[in-house]
This record gives sequence, C-alpha cells and structure tokens, in this order.
Amino acid sequence: MPLRTGVVTRGPAATRAEWADRVRRIDDQGHDTLLLPDHLGQWPPLSPLVAAAAVSGRLRFGTQVLNNEFWNPVLLAREAAAADVLTDGRLELGFGAGHTAAEFAAAGIAYERPSVRIARLAEAVPLVRRLLAGETVDHDGRYGLSAARLDLPTIQHPVPVMVGGNGDTLLALAAREADIVGLSGFTAGTGRVHTDLSHFTWDGLADRIAHVRHHAGGRSGAIELSVLVQHVEVTDDRRAAADRWADGGVDTAPLLDSPFVLLGTPADLADQVARLVEAGVTYLTTFEPCAEALAVAVGKGN
Repeated sequence: MPLRTGVVTRGPAATRAEWADRVRRIDDQGHDTLLLPDHLGQWPPLSPLVAAAAVSGRLRFGTQVLNNEFWNPVLLAREAAAADVLTDGRLELGFGAGHTAAEFAAAGIAYERPSVRIARLAEAVPLVRRLLAGETVDHDGRYGLSAARLDLPTIQHPVPVMVGGNGDTLLALAAREADIVGLSGFTAGTGRVHTDLSHFTWDGLADRIAHVRHHAGGRSGAIELSVLVQHVEVTDDRRAAADRWADGGVDTAPLLDSPFVLLGTPADLADQVARLVEAGVTYLTTFEPCAEALAVAVGKGN
C-alpha cells in the first residue's frame, strides 16, 4: 500500500469561510484525509465532513475516532450512509471505545469500565457494517435490534472502517473487523491522565503490530496499519522541541526515539517515516497544528 497521511482537525470554525480555508490548507499541503474527532466541545463529526467535501474534490474524509458510547448502531449507520453519498464515496468511519470520563459525565452517560465499553464496541462495529451493506439485522445482545434495515444507498461497498486504540482486546477486535487499524501507543480510558505510554517506543509499536497480525490471520495483508503521531516538528534541536511539547508532563527522553513523536530536520523526519514504513505502517495521521510538518516529513505539499 502507498503511504498516505491524514490530519485530525482541532476545534470548530467560527464561520463557514474559516472552515473552507482550513480544508483548502490541508488539501494544498498534499494530505490524503481530513479527519474529525468525536469530543464534546468540538463539532459533531459527520456533517462538517460533508461540508468539507464541497470544498475539496480530492481529499477523503474520516472520523478519528467516533466515541461508540455516544451512538446507536442503526442511527450511526444511517448517518454514515448519507455522509458516504454526500462526500462522493470518500468516507472512512473510525471507531473507538471512548475514554474521557468528564465528557461522559457532562452528557449523562454512564462511564463503564473499559472492558464493558470494548465489548459494546465489538458488537457495534459488525452491526454497522452489516447495516451499511444492506442487510436486515436482528440482534439480541447489548443492542436489541429487531428487523433493523436502512434501505439507503452507499457509494462505497463497503464503507471503510477503522478501529483505533492500543490494548490487547481492542486491537484484536480491530484485527478481525477493521479495514484500517489505528495505533495510538498509549493506554487510555480508565479515568486517569494519559501518562501510561505503554507502547510508545519502537519496540512497543512492533509488539502492537505483531498482535494485530496474529489476530488478523489470513486477512493481515489487507489491513492498513495507521499510526496517530502525537507531535511532528521541524527543528534543529530535538531535545528542546521534546521538552517544549511535553511541558513537564512526561519524561522527554523516550520521546526522542518514539514512532509517535517525530522531531528533527527534514532529513531526520524522512528517516523516521522510512522506519515506520519498514515496520509496515502505511498511513500516518497527526493533529492540525502539525499538518505542515507532517507534509514536510513525507515530502508532500508545495
């Protein structure tokens, strides 16, 4: 698979014109996908992607990632079918189990332990896929569906699905069900601050990729492996850049040799990207403030 890049937008726009400018900037930088997260305080993810598709005829559009606890699978499949058509078949539907406890409290949604949320996600992903494929679905599990059917067209058959995370159970699910497996490198979703960089090293990434391939079995070669790069910066002083970004939150030493933080000169960044590709990663995403630096790292843009 050729290497592609995506940008996760940060924060809502104040006007339609501002949103269009941001979409054009990401397009002009040469990225392949524009992605929206699913957090309170930010836009709901699907309608802005439809608006973005009217601005760029080239970009693909995705969610990185939907908080599955915010959605019902039938209603989500309905939204996704419309978004796939209205983006001219350029939608990628990314799922996660949700992890920010404060958002659950604000929305009045029970913050279940990770195993419960992941089990619900394991039911939801195949249900959404079946509904988008036009099946009639009866389901007696956590989602009690009776003769659920969309009768809505999609352009893509199937609509590509990503499942993102880090833990064993979630990545095993991704290996079985997803077209794209998103690797984050850290453990989240237990209510604690994200300081458990459990697989943030190159060895950690290799371990997670091996885990995915083991559970994917014969479909391993068809899975796209994606890494969410937390920070990308063009710099002549990698240590100072790491210190600034960490801002005292974590030990910066591991950040200097991590596949999830790319720091250095354009040549340094290119070497790190080449190492990721050698490991089997063919899709790199990062956050909007780092979009230009990621374009430099992979030799894209103007």
